[in-house]
Amino acid sequence: MARIRIQDENREIADPQAIRDFLRPFGIWYEQWEVAGRIGPDATNEDILAAYAPEIERLKESGGFVTADVINVNPETPGLDAMLAKFSKEHTHSEDEVRFTVQGGGVFHIYPQRGPVFAVQVESGDLINVPAGTQHWFDLCDDRTIRCIRLFQDVSGWTPHYVENGVHENYAPVCLGPNYVPAARVEPLI
Repeated sequence: MARIRIQDENREIADPQAIRDFLRPFGIWYEQWEVAGRIGPDATNEDILAAYAPEIERLKESGGFVTADVINVNPETPGLDAMLAKFSKEHTHSEDEVRFTVQGGGVFHIYPQRGPVFAVQVESGDLINVPAGTQHWFDLCDDRTIRCIRLFQDVSGWTPHYVENGVHENYAPVCLGPNYVPAARVEPLI
């Protein structure tokens, strides 16, 4: 289940509805899709796309997406550090970045035009979008493993447009474990 951390306010949001409510004004949507029992541990990329075909088709119709694929990253991925370096610098895209996390986890750091920088940690079952033009960066969690369905509005994919003097260096990549207790307040569970 996703969590939001607003570092500058020393605040965390963990309730799914509170997460949706927090993200909505920024044009970000958050959904949870069922994972248990949908795919086996040895599922191929094609198996994953087939298992989630109804959800993918719904997003294609509503968001103008034309293609979907699966990305599988783990510590043995060739060139992993170079790949991660491209995503861990503040950037934007000319189309929405949509990710459904099948396995593993990571953190989308969002720097909206209005509002504080916040981090959205995603785990298995979490779907998030980062709207076109939104400044953000991405880090993997410590296990450096994630498997995601990605959707694109352009068949060639998207290109990062880096932000000069980005704030990403001011925020450490932090993945919160299930037993994490923040130093300050946590939004109440509803």
